[in-house]
Amino acid sequence: MPSLSNIVAQWRISWLRAAYEGLAQHLTVILYDGRGTGSSDRDIDLGDLGVEAHLRDLRAVLDHAGVERASLLGYYHSVATAIAFAARNPSAVERLVLFGGAPRMREAMRPAQTRALLSLIDQDWGLFADAAATAWLGWDAAPSGRWTAEAFRTATTAPVARAWFDAAEKIDVTGELAAVRAPTLVMHRQGEQQIEPEVFRRLAAALPDARLVERPGSTPTLFMEDPATDLRLITDFVRPGLARQEKPAAPALTPRENDVLSRLAAGDSNAEIARQLGIAVHTVERHLGNLYRKIGARGRTDAVLYALRAREGMTENRHTG
Repeated sequence: MPSLSNIVAQWRISWLRAAYEGLAQHLTVILYDGRGTGSSDRDIDLGDLGVEAHLRDLRAVLDHAGVERASLLGYYHSVATAIAFAARNPSAVERLVLFGGAPRMREAMRPAQTRALLSLIDQDWGLFADAAATAWLGWDAAPSGRWTAEAFRTATTAPVARAWFDAAEKIDVTGELAAVRAPTLVMHRQGEQQIEPEVFRRLAAALPDARLVERPGSTPTLFMEDPATDLRLITDFVRPGLARQEKPAAPALTPRENDVLSRLAAGDSNAEIARQLGIAVHTVERHLGNLYRKIGARGRTDAVLYALRAREGMTENRHTG
């Protein structure tokens, strides 16, 4: 489910595209741009951006796709919408995954760094996009960071963004938490300058059937820092037992192929892998070709999922050894 989104621009971000494709290995993934953002109509009523409007949009998407029962991934702005939809439509929601937002949205917007960034919306929209990509969401100046800033910049206009955040200040669905019947996974990975961990702990405690997973790291987003584990957690939760299937014996990879695979699973591009390992890009491509052949991967997404399964197997061995 969207926050301020631009799916077309997001598809150019290699690690995010790999995450969507990774989820789609085992799930039907439906993405949509929120009202007034991305490919959605920009001519909207700026006074109609509260939770009721977002609920109408979600229902319209599910109806158009012919989906009667779905699992919802609420991300930042859409966390409150996912909670409200699950509470009001228990038969339509299988499971919930919630990351980065709060039932009382002003709690998610309280950190000083967030307030400072939001003040840039009216001053300089381009500066806001760059600052959000580099500071708020923790991306660096790598190509992925530039594409991320472009995704923010092209997501919508400054007036629409300001209306989104102004409306969010008033969104509060805490009264609906007790009515949520769907099993819920609450995920958290954020530094102290972002949303306080206590916000997510209270959320998990208030939901009837929820568990909180606090991920290590400081990047306040999914699928960028240790994307393989993020994918495993979500996929296993939505489809329990999927990763417990019998695994074939692992092929023998060279130390350098393992290095390349590790960087690939971290979301690095070929150029970034080359720089990290001190080798040429064409050498990275050669190693990728060899390891794709050895593990039977059709491309980067298959390789990331292979790394995920291998890492899970090592963890299980440590626990049982």
